[in-house]
Amino acid sequence: MSVIAKEPATLQKQPKNKVVYIDNLKVILTALVILHHACVTYGGPGSWYYSEKTANAGAIIPMTIFVSTNQAFFMGFFFFLSALFIPSSLNKKGTAVFIKDRLLRFGIPLFFYSFILSPIMDYLVYYYGGEHYITFLQFLSGYDGWISFGVMWFVLALLLFTGVYILIRRFLTSETEIWKLPSVNRILLVAIAIGFVSFLVRIIFPVGWVLSPFGFQLGHFPQYIAMFTFGLIAANSKWLDQLEYSRYKKSATITACLILIGFPVIYTFKFVFDSALGWFSGGFHPESLLYASWEQLTGFTISTALICFGKRYWNTTSPFLTALARCSFGVYILHPLVLISLSLIAKSWPIDPALKFLIVGPVGVALSFLLGYIVVRIPGVNKVL
Repeated sequence: MSVIAKEPATLQKQPKNKVVYIDNLKVILTALVILHHACVTYGGPGSWYYSEKTANAGAIIPMTIFVSTNQAFFMGFFFFLSALFIPSSLNKKGTAVFIKDRLLRFGIPLFFYSFILSPIMDYLVYYYGGEHYITFLQFLSGYDGWISFGVMWFVLALLLFTGVYILIRRFLTSETEIWKLPSVNRILLVAIAIGFVSFLVRIIFPVGWVLSPFGFQLGHFPQYIAMFTFGLIAANSKWLDQLEYSRYKKSATITACLILIGFPVIYTFKFVFDSALGWFSGGFHPESLLYASWEQLTGFTISTALICFGKRYWNTTSPFLTALARCSFGVYILHPLVLISLSLIAKSWPIDPALKFLIVGPVGVALSFLLGYIVVRIPGVNKVL
């Protein structure tokens, strides 16, 4: 939901019932997604369209912490924030109109990404990254990646989750149950439980295993499903109205401890017991249980801290912030093209890949939002994005 700022152009404090901070949080998460993929390009763990990994251990460690911390919360938090407005929108529009709007807003971008944007990006990497000098038509003649959702796996999963919710709601005869706002201790217990479920799932589907062609990493889906569900519960139980920063501020302290102390403990565990790195990603290993628990505790506490901090300090808007929020979905869709283009331009630079990240990352954020801002102003496109 986007709230349009009115004059004057300075920051304006919003009434308590407004949720401008949700839009602001989505902008921050979108910027983190861009930096995350730039980091993966140049040294962080994970895969991306184009990679140029640094061998500098002094850079690899902080990049690994950055990527791991992001992965612990940001996509799950996206599912939570996205679910917050589904019940009210469904009630307002009715099931038929709601489904039509969702299919329009999500279906067209999915089609565009898979059949237009993805082949272009793959060609750029093939031509400039792999130095295979053929025409685009020659490339398409042997192209077999038409069903490639890339970063749009999130949109596809959101559609599926929403569809399941509509079905459950349609056949659920009882009234919606009101849930009490959870305490920090209850959130920690839930995080531990989700961590154990993630551990069990990763015995079969370790982190990094992708369900093709959908792009789903099922090892992360226990958190995604849980956060989407809690978003629906939060909406129906009006948790946002009850949030108080003072009640949850220790979540930030717990998060800091998990990152600054917990992550080094995991590294120490690896070296003391000479554990294979893959054991942390999945399988029936104590390393996998340790990492899954750390990941969920970090993810749930940082999400709690952010939403409470946002409500208290970021519930303000301006024309600039409104413009960023308005184009954030378009930015999410288009940022891979921007990052790939920048990375290929920087390919010949005679500097360490870690230094390239320090340039490509921030520039990628700025140019992605600029491109998104331009695209959402195109007539017709602005009705979808």
